[in-house]
Amino acid sequence: MSFRPAGNIFRPHALDNICWRCSRQMIAQLAPTPIPISISKLSTRSFSQAVSLRHVLRSTPIRLKAGYFISNELSIRNPGGIGHDVKSADPDHIPPHRRRRQKRRQQDAASSSSSGASVVEGVAATEDVLPPNASSILTTESTKQTSSFRRQLSLYLSLSKPRLTVLVVLTAMAPYALYPVPDFISPSIGLDTPSLSPLTLAFLTTGTALCSASANAFNMLYEPKWDAMMSRTRNRPLVRGLLSKRRALAFAFLAAITGVGGLYFGVNPTVAFLGFANIALYAGVYTPLKRVSWLNTWAGAVVGGIPPLMGWAAAAGEYATGDGSFEELLLRPESVGGWLLAALLFAWQFPHFMALSWSIREEYKAAGHRMLCWINPARNARVALRYSIAFFPICIGLCAAGITEWSFAVTSAPINIWLVHQAVKFWRHEGFKGSARGLFWASVWHLPAVMVLALVQKKDMWSKVWKSVVGEPALDDDDEEYYEDEDE
Repeated sequence: MSFRPAGNIFRPHALDNICWRCSRQMIAQLAPTPIPISISKLSTRSFSQAVSLRHVLRSTPIRLKAGYFISNELSIRNPGGIGHDVKSADPDHIPPHRRRRQKRRQQDAASSSSSGASVVEGVAATEDVLPPNASSILTTESTKQTSSFRRQLSLYLSLSKPRLTVLVVLTAMAPYALYPVPDFISPSIGLDTPSLSPLTLAFLTTGTALCSASANAFNMLYEPKWDAMMSRTRNRPLVRGLLSKRRALAFAFLAAITGVGGLYFGVNPTVAFLGFANIALYAGVYTPLKRVSWLNTWAGAVVGGIPPLMGWAAAAGEYATGDGSFEELLLRPESVGGWLLAALLFAWQFPHFMALSWSIREEYKAAGHRMLCWINPARNARVALRYSIAFFPICIGLCAAGITEWSFAVTSAPINIWLVHQAVKFWRHEGFKGSARGLFWASVWHLPAVMVLALVQKKDMWSKVWKSVVGEPALDDDDEEYYEDEDE
């Protein structure tokens, strides 16, 4: 290795292909131990003279100035574990792209340490990052509140798992709006009159939200010790001791009594029974079953399918001619639409939860929760794919049952295909290569998209809107006499 002139007589002191710092890097990588490099001879030598390798390897201390060859400043990392960090005394001399890269690395390190994400099976930690838990976010925000009332309100709201509660309420409201309203002909104006009551919808929404909040509070009361072992739940109020168990228990019972009572007196007894069943199954079956068997996921899917039945039974109760019993509202042939909507929510739980649980499977395992994501990852992926395919017959069944127009089967097909595509990737890679994250976000957007399409294409909705805007065609005298003869 030698330093030679560039071959240009006008640049006698320029280097050919290598600089001093680059030579240090090459020597550090080749040598088994760090070798101090001498420059005592080189300091008095012209660059036009050749230098041998032994002059470079002399063991005299390095006495370079901080700005020497600053354009080639770099951080040398040796794969064998021996490293040298060469940093400029003045950070302004660091090139902008390296400053941006260093800033990004610092941000990634800070976010990974705060969220507790870890690298599993050689996968980068950023691939397994999940959206923050709403209860944990509210708990953190409550500590920043200066008002005691706002702090307590945030803590109680975090007990209800607000994102999950909002989802439960929306899945109860959609079937209420999709219920096929019977046509009542007003003899005076001859138009279809509206039917569903806003007051009933208000009681349904409030009661369902309170039942969901109660079930979630009981869930947190049961497992604070195991919540502390998981990064997404360790910030919950009971884990951090920001709320006593006595107050949490009082909140859970108060929400249950108020919610079930509101559904009983404001809607009908069948909906109240379903609301109580939702609390009992989630807090009494699903939560303890998590530590016993992987069948807990199916129990949780049953809980997710109850809110659509609540919305359907609430709408059916307004037209019930009998006592409004469970059999009358949900076990008649015309109630098939409610069960199809419940099946849609039941099936949706699997691609959503299987993808979500895979990302934190090691935490589930450490906490002792029996989940397919770590017990049998291959089966976990197969279940997600199987229930993703089930959306095709469910959407077609809604059309055949007269709940939506047949166009719904066509417009929902691309969304279902997208979900199945992500589920196939999840099945092939068993969650790796970003497939778990892709299926999770596909499931997040799939459900609201399907629900909105169903509401927009409700059976006969647009024809009724058209009639209400344009009006019924006027009848001729002969037509009026015909209908009068028919009535006689």
